Amino acid sequence: MQKLSGKTCIVTGAARGIGAAIARSFHDEGARVILTDINDEEGQVQAQTMGADYMHLDVSSESDWESVALKFPAIDVLVNNAGVTGFEEGVRAHDPENASLADWRAVHAVNLDGTFLGCRYAIAAMRREGTGSIINISSRSGMVGIPGAAAYASSKAAIRNHSKSVALYCAQQGLDIRCNSIHPAAIMTPMWEPMLGEGDARDANIAALVKDTPMQRFGEAEEVAALAVLLASDDARYMTGAELTIDGGLLAGSAASPG
Repeated sequence: MQKLSGKTCIVTGAARGIGAAIARSFHDEGARVILTDINDEEGQVQAQTMGADYMHLDVSSESDWESVALKFPAIDVLVNNAGVTGFEEGVRAHDPENASLADWRAVHAVNLDGTFLGCRYAIAAMRREGTGSIINISSRSGMVGIPGAAAYASSKAAIRNHSKSVALYCAQQGLDIRCNSIHPAAIMTPMWEPMLGEGDARDANIAALVKDTPMQRFGEAEEVAALAVLLASDDARYMTGAELTIDGGLLAGSAASPG
């Protein structure tokens, strides 16, 4: 039996990477899926390949969320996946000493404000039935400091905490609306391609990037999607305010034998 049959699910940042994998997995489990993104061309292609719906959505825009609410006033699942690192337009300072306020705010506008607006919309859209699942994609970087990507780490840490606030608020309101967060580490998505290179250099770069990961590999987007399916389904109906880490054992410590 398909785990998400009859559910209407919105996934943000679904044009590629983790968002696209989650959308595909939801569709395969019988959900009606609405993909959203600012990358309309790739998002529409993804939607067409699975027979799903697509809608333009800049998650940092309140008016865009209002448009989503008008078109989809009732949903069962929202995945707040859309996010940026701050390096999309090239290398720039994102450390605590040299990052500009504008760059700091730009990352938080998408990652944190986008999640806040998404959660606010989802609560209203799910309140009609009194039930639903909100899944926020945080990061391993939301649990540890990242000196060279301070805004990204800060925004993901805030998502981690806001997910708990949303979970408690919904429970306080007597709503069966669950809110949980997923914390991936290095997941093989197009975001990594510029850093990996080609040929022998690619293999060496991959090895260097995962050398501190106990499982010695990148995660796959489909592995993150499997967790999202769990949280979206009724199998996780007693889970709220939880955080699921998928990092190949990175936060568990070192796999090296003691000296």
